[in-house]
Amino acid sequence: MRVLSLLSFLALASLIVPAQAVMRGQPSRHPDGLRQSVVWIENSEGELCSGALIRPDLVLTAAHCMMDQASYRVVALNRAFKPQRLRVVAAAVHPQFMPGTTPRTQPGVDLAILKLERPLTDGFVPFNLSAIGQLQPGERVTIAGYGIVGEGQRGSARTLRQTDLVSLGPVKISNRVHIVADENRLAQTTGAGACRGDSGGPILVPTQAGYQLLGIVSWSSGALRSARNSACGGLTAVTPVSDHLAWINQGVASLDGLQGHWARQ
Repeated sequence: MRVLSLLSFLALASLIVPAQAVMRGQPSRHPDGLRQSVVWIENSEGELCSGALIRPDLVLTAAHCMMDQASYRVVALNRAFKPQRLRVVAAAVHPQFMPGTTPRTQPGVDLAILKLERPLTDGFVPFNLSAIGQLQPGERVTIAGYGIVGEGQRGSARTLRQTDLVSLGPVKISNRVHIVADENRLAQTTGAGACRGDSGGPILVPTQAGYQLLGIVSWSSGALRSARNSACGGLTAVTPVSDHLAWINQGVASLDGLQGHWARQ
C-alpha cells in the first residue's frame, strides 16, 4: 500500500474545500440499505450537507455545515424513498471548531450534533455509538452521501450514493484527520471520493452486525494531476469519531431537553 506523501498532500492543499457528493459512487436503492441511517441537511440559504443518524432524534455532521445564519432541516428517506423533512431545533458544535476558517489549515474539530423536532421512527436505524471503530491505514471503507457527482452537476444532488475507498492514514497539521482515497488512483488522477454535498456524511466499515461508523467527512480535494481546479475525486478528509467520542456523548447529553438552542459544548 503506497501512502500519499506529505509533499503531495501539501501540493493539493490549495485545492481543498469543504466536501460538499460521492463521485463515481453507486446509488443506494435498497430499502434496508444506508438510507436507514444517512440523511441530508439543507438550510434556507440553499446549502446542502450529509449527516449520520446516531439516535432517532440526533444527527452527527460536520460543524462547517452549520455556520450560515439560516434555518435548517434534516431530510431522511423512508422505505419508499419518499423524503421526510424535520426541522433542526437545536445543535451542539464542537468548541474547538473555528468558524470562518478554511479546511486547508485543518482548524479545530469539524463536528456538530443536530437535534430534530421529533424522532424518526419506523424504518430508520441509527449508527451505534457504543460500537465505534477506528480507521486503520490500508483499511477499505465505505463513504455515503447526498452530494453531486461532479463539478457543475448541481442537479445530481439529493440522491444517496456510496462507494468504497481506502484509508491512507492520518495527517496532522493543526488538527488530526484521516485521509481516504480511491484505492487505484490514490488522488494522483481523478477517481472515487467525496464531492460537493458530502460534508458531514459517514465513513463506514461493513460488519456482520451492519455498518460501523468510523468518521465524518470534513473536506475533499481534486486530484493532484487534475487539469482544472476541483473539489472532487481526489483526497477525502475524515474526522475520526473515536477521537471525539467523549465530546459526542457530552453533546448528546447537553441536547436532551433543549429546544431552539445553538450551543458550543
